[in-house]
Amino acid sequence: MIRVIVVAASPVVRAGLSAVVSSNPQLTVVGSAADLDVLSKSVEQLQPDVVLLDLGSNPQPIWTKLQLISEQPIIAIAEDIDSIDLETAFRSGIRGILSTTSTETEIIAGVEAVASGLVVLHPDFLELLAMREKVVANAVQTLTPREIEVLGMLGSGLGNKAIAKRLQISEHTVKFHVSSIFQKLGVSTRTEAVTAGVRLGLIML
Repeated sequence: MIRVIVVAASPVVRAGLSAVVSSNPQLTVVGSAADLDVLSKSVEQLQPDVVLLDLGSNPQPIWTKLQLISEQPIIAIAEDIDSIDLETAFRSGIRGILSTTSTETEIIAGVEAVASGLVVLHPDFLELLAMREKVVANAVQTLTPREIEVLGMLGSGLGNKAIAKRLQISEHTVKFHVSSIFQKLGVSTRTEAVTAGVRLGLIML
């Protein structure tokens, strides 16, 4: 028997998820909570095998709270899959991500898989990851050697004037390169561009 705790801010969602879990004879709901703060106090007593967590529309404030129950495998249901950073989610204890469009069968299968030590990702999330990988690959291929050089100087904290002087080109040309870098990496600030460059292995800090 897999012991499950259901966490959702909405009483309706909490009742619905509890009903889904209870419909399977292999699963049992040992508790529910509206908030992770409340849950952390009862986890030790209830000893769940899996925490079924509704992230709601904005998962960001939840990541830090998840550290409170980091010992428990968590399967999360997200309204907006696009907004989830997979690395942050896994670091916070998430072992499964489903969508609010997931069926009862998918939720039950997901809970069972996470309880068995597997990682579960909704097909929409896998599709999104594939698209992101394609964008990354394209960025690496299309960034010119000069743009990579400029990106490296951005990483060193140099301004447009200093970059222009070092490369012996005009400030206008530097601005053009920076704008092109932003567009190709899908970012809007220098910090984001440098972060993306490091992540892609284009530059080193």
